[in-house]
Order: sequence, then structure tokens, then C-alpha cells
Amino acid sequence: MSEGIPEAPPAPARPGFAERKPLPKRFYREAGAAATEGVLFRVELDGRPVRTPGRHLVAVPSLALAQALAEEWQAQGEFIDPMTMPMTRLVNSALDGVAPNMAEVGDEIVRYAGSDLLCYRTDTPAQLVALHVELWDPVLAWARERFGAIFMLSEGVVHVAQPPRTLELIAGALPDDPLRLAALNLMTTLSGSALLALAVAHRHLDAEMAWRAAHADEEVQEQLWGTDAEALDRRARRRRDFDAAARVYALL
Repeated sequence: MSEGIPEAPPAPARPGFAERKPLPKRFYREAGAAATEGVLFRVELDGRPVRTPGRHLVAVPSLALAQALAEEWQAQGEFIDPMTMPMTRLVNSALDGVAPNMAEVGDEIVRYAGSDLLCYRTDTPAQLVALHVELWDPVLAWARERFGAIFMLSEGVVHVAQPPRTLELIAGALPDDPLRLAALNLMTTLSGSALLALAVAHRHLDAEMAWRAAHADEEVQEQLWGTDAEALDRRARRRRDFDAAARVYALL
């Protein structure tokens, strides 16, 4: 770390590509939030500002969010574990990666909308058909009412092209700041649904209900065939990041 400025932890390496580096030891006593000279609030460790791996100041437009980030730092033990700091990792990604690539990130969300999870249905088993109707149809109806976006449905995995106007409307509904866009993008990729992510962003659904809707298929499979411990563990880790993204969006 240069110039004595605390640096936020980088995102961990992807499993299977490289071994995870040893965790850095905690080097500070107190984490907190403080106002900057402008309208932002920064995260501080022992009074010194934190920077992202890309050397951007970790400063956000919400005191509540800055305090939540500081709480992640304060909760660290002897070592700093980025995996236990999902909001910090998301903000780092927003400042380092999303801010200079807003158009590309927005396009990715629109691509998800073009093959949104909620548009692909099945005719069996009956429990799943009913759960799709219960959890997915109200979100599609909300998107039509809220954005004027009408989505076409398909049975099975056969791709159905969405109306260009629908995708234009979704593109127009995306936030124009990197923090919200990063949070929306993460919720989209973790759920497989831009519509569920937008429903959380607009407080039509809470994170718990959106996560359940995204995993309707797994819910029925587990009812019929039982659970798998490894699958549940993977889903719990993804759920932690989804909840963190929803909280970041809510705190802005």
C-alpha cells in the first residue's frame, strides 16, 4: 500500500483459475464514515480514507451506505476476508469497472432481458407450472404497467425474441450512476432475470421474494427429489451477494 492510504481488498480469484492468496492481516483499529468536502461520504480506517484496488477513493453519495461499508470493515477479525465484505466488493467493482464502462454494463442487462428467465416456461411438473404462475406472472404484469414493456413467453428452452420496443423500454429504465447500475447488474446476473432485478430496485419485490422467484425450479426439484448440500452452499454464497446488491441499491 502506497502513501499510507488503506486499500480496499480485491475480488478473490475465480475458483479453478488460481489459488487464493493469503488473507492480509487487519492493520487498523476503527472503521468509520466521514463527509468529504463535496457531497460524498467516504470510508475511513483509523481516520485514513480507503481506496479501491484501482486507487479510486471509496466515497459514495449516501451516509447510510458509507456506514454500512464501514461496518463490513469493522466486522473483520485478525485477517481481512473480502468474501465477507460483499458490499465493499460491489462498490469497488462499481468505481473501478462499471464507471468507465456504463454503456457496456447497461447492454449486458438488456441482453438478459432479451432472454429473461421469467419468459421460459414448462408444462411439467404441475407444481412448477403453478409456481411460475404464482411468482413470475405478477412480475411480468408489473413490468407492463411500470415500463410499458410486454414480454413474449416460450415453452422449454426454445429462444423467443422480445419486441425491440420492449428492450428499448428496459434500456431506458436503467439507472445512470455506476453504483446503482453495478448493483442492478449483479442482481441480474445472479438471478438470471433483469425483470427480477428491476423489481427489487423499484421496491416491487424484496430481495427474499425475488431470490425465491429466481430459484422456483430448484424449489420444486428439492420438494420432489431432496436437497444437495453442495448446491445449497453455492446458492447461499450467491444469495449473500444478491442481498448485498439489493442493500446497496436501497441505501443509495
